[in-house]
Amino acid sequence: MISRVFSRALVPLLLLASACGYSEDEWQAQLAKYEQLNRQHQAEKQAHDQTRAELAKAKEQVAALKKDLETLGVNMEALNQKLEQSGTTNKELSQNLADMQRALDEYKARAAQLEKIKQRFELLRNKLKKLTDLGLKVEIRRNRMVIRLPGDVLFASGQDKLREEGNKVLDQVAEVIRNDKQLSARYFQVAGHTDNKPLMGGRFGDNWGLSTMRARSVLLYLIAPLDAKGGGGGLSPERLHAAGYGETDPVAGNDTDANRQQNRRVELVLMPDVEEMLDLKSLI
Repeated sequence: MISRVFSRALVPLLLLASACGYSEDEWQAQLAKYEQLNRQHQAEKQAHDQTRAELAKAKEQVAALKKDLETLGVNMEALNQKLEQSGTTNKELSQNLADMQRALDEYKARAAQLEKIKQRFELLRNKLKKLTDLGLKVEIRRNRMVIRLPGDVLFASGQDKLREEGNKVLDQVAEVIRNDKQLSARYFQVAGHTDNKPLMGGRFGDNWGLSTMRARSVLLYLIAPLDAKGGGGGLSPERLHAAGYGETDPVAGNDTDANRQQNRRVELVLMPDVEEMLDLKSLI
């Protein structure tokens, strides 16, 4: 249509171009340019019309498909909501799974550490087995390994001087510790304990004084140099210290003579390393 318009207007335009000083060749070149622009415009218009037609057809297909699905009982809006909720749920499940995996990794690391400590504990207990064969009690108290030395074997009633029989017991304890590289490198507390019967006067004053002096006597013997007769423990004085607990930490009730005898004791407490600050009772 535009071409026909240009054709009908050609003669007047040529006359106008001549009047304006343009040659016919120049005017034909301009006319060809305009016709090329017109063809491009028509091509673009056809492409847009085709795109709009395809879009309209696609919308009709979507509407028809939605209608068919609704006929089958499928609610697209509800389905979209469920899909959105499913995406949120999947995200939450993924997060939970990541948390569970992290907790599992921490548990495995903790279990490995616990197994390592358990092996060390078993090794120490096996090293002290010789003492249990001698009748001494090796136990876990207050999360620490303890060698219990009967007070009545070590001392006479109300005294802090070691008996000859007590020296022999300490010789055997010191020998086990001294001849084992791992045990001799550990720290020990020598802890004195009494029953609940009050100490009336005397040079100790009370059960605190008696328990502390008994612990001191045991410590001094354990760190004394070995003599020709085998006396003295020969242990490092830097790795032992003494403490007196009086009657405050009984292992049995003070209601019978047998129980009070158990409470009259001196303990050799194996001080734990930092890595062993766990519940050792869970390892038994």
